[in-house]
Amino acid sequence: MSQFREKLGGKREAAILALLSTRSVEEAARAIGVNARTLYRWMKEPAFDTAYRAGKRAAFGQSIARLHHLASAAVSTLGKVMVDGATPPATKVRAADSVLNHTLKALQDEDIDARLRELETAAEANKDERRR
Repeated sequence: MSQFREKLGGKREAAILALLSTRSVEEAARAIGVNARTLYRWMKEPAFDTAYRAGKRAAFGQSIARLHHLASAAVSTLGKVMVDGATPPATKVRAADSVLNHTLKALQDEDIDARLRELETAAEANKDERRR
């Protein structure tokens, strides 16, 4: 966030932090001592919007990191539920379906990622050929 401090100023940077940590624009405005209309106006400024989106991406990235950390335990839980003899059949089916769906999605994501890399490599090679 500090890379935006020079561009935005301290009050706008505080506004971004408040927007990321409160439940509403109005609450964020109160937290930093400005009128909500002022904050809404700032949110329309390109530099503010860019910094705010960067902050949201960073916050979301932290959430994704937490999910990655919990993924192993989640898979273990699904596996235990799925093979436990005391688990009701409907719950076993839901657990199995969840495992299969997530596995399929992971495979599809890997395939898409590989195809994207191939396309990017081909596009880069094409650019190089045109430059010659």
